[in-house]
Amino acid sequence: MEKQTVTIYDVAHKANVSMATVSRVVNGNSNVKPNTRNKVLDVINQLKYHPNAVARGLASKKTTTVGVIIPDVTDMYFASLARGIDDIAAMYKYNIILANSDGKEGKEIHVLNTLLAKQVDGIIFMGNNITDKLRKQFQSTSVPIVLAGSVDIKETEPSINIDYIKAVSEAVNDLVQNGNQKIAFISGPLNQDINSKYRLKGYRYALSKNHITYDQQLVYGIKHSDDLYKVGEKLAQSLIDNHITAAIISDDELAVGVLNGMKAHNVKIPQDFEIITSNDTKLTRMVRPQLSSITQPLYDIGAVAMRLLTKIMDNKKIDDKNILLHYRLVKRDSTK
Repeated sequence: MEKQTVTIYDVAHKANVSMATVSRVVNGNSNVKPNTRNKVLDVINQLKYHPNAVARGLASKKTTTVGVIIPDVTDMYFASLARGIDDIAAMYKYNIILANSDGKEGKEIHVLNTLLAKQVDGIIFMGNNITDKLRKQFQSTSVPIVLAGSVDIKETEPSINIDYIKAVSEAVNDLVQNGNQKIAFISGPLNQDINSKYRLKGYRYALSKNHITYDQQLVYGIKHSDDLYKVGEKLAQSLIDNHITAAIISDDELAVGVLNGMKAHNVKIPQDFEIITSNDTKLTRMVRPQLSSITQPLYDIGAVAMRLLTKIMDNKKIDDKNILLHYRLVKRDSTK
């Protein structure tokens, strides 16, 4: 026999109160007598009544739901950000709808519109590239959007990041101080702003500061790949052939691939080749030698993004829309 949905009317009828009273009890309104509140709660338990979040949202103009767009749910970097988002969302009584976009513009726009159709109160976007088309979609909605770990060169939406230019510059400078002159820059696609206009800019700045001529041959922009580890492994031969002695790498999985590829060719790490990676996920500590890395406060980026979104949704004054959190350069065994 099919289960019958218990409604607010059923609870009101059995408790002999108005539906408005049941609604006040469900929403935690203090303007209900204790005896009445207890009676209604008893009936709710008896009937196993679960308030309809959509209906409540229509009445209050809020669904207490936030959409989170993530390019790859299996990526440790974005998963760490999502954990910070979820914890703060729970603290402020918001539910999360997590949507995977595969990092593709068409799907990002489709997922964005799907979340908007579900009447979410706000959206946190995580992605590697903010295109003009995507930016236009953001600006066409009245729902607040916050970027987490995603840069927008035009800064049209609030965002939480680290200073990627400064962080990469510091890492490259460290490699130069260790005696390296031929340092590779290895990142994702160079048509993505975070790589070309932030990380590469930091790399070039550090070389210039140390009077080293920029060489395009040392720049490796990896096209989108589902297996960055294998790409990194194969890249090792090219690095050896070009007599490169160090690399700054934008992704930990890619860095592990380079590390193991070098070891397979009997290149000693860090004596003959040094590596600094960029995300400091747990991968950096699972390999041997352990990888030196720019360490980002991944959980904090997610948490601060969610807190910023709650303030915007509550129409509170925002002093700083584009927040840069602190980073560190953690030295492990892949550098001298």
